Amino acid sequence: MEFFDKNFDPELEKERLIAWIQDFFEENGKDCKAVVAVSGGKDSSVTAALLKEALGKDRVFGVMLPNGDQADIDVSRRLVSLLDIPHTTVNIRACFEGLMGELKAQLPGGITEQLVVNLPARLRMAAVYAVSQSMNGRVVNTCNLSEDWVGYATRYGDGAGDFSPLSKLTVQEVRGLGLALGLPEDIVFKTPTDGLSGSTDEERLGFTYDILDRYIRTGVCEDPKVKDMIDLKHRQNVFKIRLMPVYPHQGPILAAE
Repeated sequence: MEFFDKNFDPELEKERLIAWIQDFFEENGKDCKAVVAVSGGKDSSVTAALLKEALGKDRVFGVMLPNGDQADIDVSRRLVSLLDIPHTTVNIRACFEGLMGELKAQLPGGITEQLVVNLPARLRMAAVYAVSQSMNGRVVNTCNLSEDWVGYATRYGDGAGDFSPLSKLTVQEVRGLGLALGLPEDIVFKTPTDGLSGSTDEERLGFTYDILDRYIRTGVCEDPKVKDMIDLKHRQNVFKIRLMPVYPHQGPILAAE
């Protein structure tokens, strides 16, 4: 498998990531567990496999989060079985329907499509944090660079977390990492979907991840219309991956840090 970044070595990156995760927990919770939302996609699968390598299976806890029936939940079940990690299933359907009912009754402007698409992701993250706080955990973010670049993550949903192993890796590189970790190819190359809208990522984006990854790593995109589309999405969504703007009040802070 060739990479757009010719210096990317998945075996070497795997070892670096394992060490980075271990360092994070050494500094931010020596006895804590890593809690990961397991969606059945490559990102959560690769992340869970990395966590197991770094911490051991008993310090990784997987959470499956269907919204009612989930067509591909068998992939999530297969993943946690393959890795042999402790796990649970929290179905968010009742919570989603209850909140949607209240919103429909109270919102004067009505319900938007974006609200319906993004609410499950935010409820899932709330559930993951609830699980994490029940076991002295740290929540892992599973987003990758390609998705983040064009804003394909829900702020305070799948875009949240306490630490993020994959946020600087493209889709192509995450796949290479998955193979280096020994994950099955059908999981590593599973068609990416948001699990919310019923469409594939690439259908909703309007371009492929290969085109996006190449543009990110090389600056080359042969189709000017696609380049403009990527650039526009990045400009519109870059706020999602930046720290929250804070008013720079100059009052003294004398407490020890």
